[in-house]
Amino acid sequence: MIKQVETTDRRFNLAIGAGSDAIHKYPQYSYAVTHLNNGNGLTGTGLAFTLGAGNDLVCEAAKFYAEKLKGQDIEELMNDFGNVFKELSNEQQFRWLGPHKGVVHLGLASVTNACYDLWAKKRDVPLWKLLIDLTPQQIVNTLDLSYLEDVLSKEEALELLTRQLATKQSRMSILQKGYPGYDTSVGWFNYDDEQVRENCKKVIAKGFTAMKLKVGSADAQRDIRRANIVREVAGGDIKVMLDANQQWTLPQAIAICKELKKMNPYWIEEPTHPDDILGHQALAKEIAPVKLALGEHVPNRILFKNYLQTGCAGFIQVDAVRVGGVSEFITVSLLCKKFGVPVVPHVGDMGQLHQHLVLFNHIAMGHEALFLEHIPHLKEHFVHPVKIENGVYITPQEAGNSCDLKMNI
Repeated sequence: MIKQVETTDRRFNLAIGAGSDAIHKYPQYSYAVTHLNNGNGLTGTGLAFTLGAGNDLVCEAAKFYAEKLKGQDIEELMNDFGNVFKELSNEQQFRWLGPHKGVVHLGLASVTNACYDLWAKKRDVPLWKLLIDLTPQQIVNTLDLSYLEDVLSKEEALELLTRQLATKQSRMSILQKGYPGYDTSVGWFNYDDEQVRENCKKVIAKGFTAMKLKVGSADAQRDIRRANIVREVAGGDIKVMLDANQQWTLPQAIAICKELKKMNPYWIEEPTHPDDILGHQALAKEIAPVKLALGEHVPNRILFKNYLQTGCAGFIQVDAVRVGGVSEFITVSLLCKKFGVPVVPHVGDMGQLHQHLVLFNHIAMGHEALFLEHIPHLKEHFVHPVKIENGVYITPQEAGNSCDLKMNI
């Protein structure tokens, strides 16, 4: 039974230049942390990610939701979590502040993720194992599929998961092999050209076969020059992704992306405003066959539905510490399965939580094990930091979702 709830505001300064992109030049990686204590020595930890200012507001929103869970048994709660999530996200007053986006939805993400962590710890298993051992009906029971009925009913979600059971065992080998990673820290926006060049060499030496560069400079020639530096160092076989972090207007995006096509990017990420679905549709047609990667700043399943309906997203980057938590992450992954689009999460959690979720996506849902973003900057702050060897995530074995933070650093 959940007896105590607590939220904490954790903020971490980064090394000079780290984490910078075209919009967020001097970020402070921060978490609104929810703790759900069952009174028997178990505490569920949930995270929502911000860049500093406003993190306290997310904590207040999380506390509002968490207080409503006091006195509830975690097994009973999770047995019908889809309806719990629906009720919380549609709370009559807080909903006005969204709906299903912004500070209130981030707060709900923190609480939702804490629920899943406590559930896994209660069963003494890693979150990935808890999820892959659930039946399709148990998974669907944790999801809120409202507003998706036109493309994904509960019956269809159940059928999608049930269909994968026949081949599920063939995908279990990923647990031994590990999940491939890609490096996203080679080319932070504030790094100079030489630092980008040296970083590329280092991550290749560490076994990574994919990497990402931040673009979106006021001078487009800087982006083109740096993109070609990465391609030169990486060679033709390594995947290179470009991320503009919403910097360009649509006309700018069309013009610059056509130039960037020449260095053969694997994807171009967040090229323009994340709410401009039709703009992304127009851009995708202009720069095909280069694909767009979208989702870091898409806050809910309804907007993801619209992106998928337009066909403009080549990769979906849903982030469980950005949408409403694990439950909505799985919902979006099911949508992507329906539409045949790969899920490659953005990792505001530094990969701690998502290393579990991509294993579930692959094993239970049949998504391709493409790769998972790796950001190394906060490893020292986690009790059980992600392990990467030769560019591959090593499967976590500790109970829970790997999001417990050290208290004294």
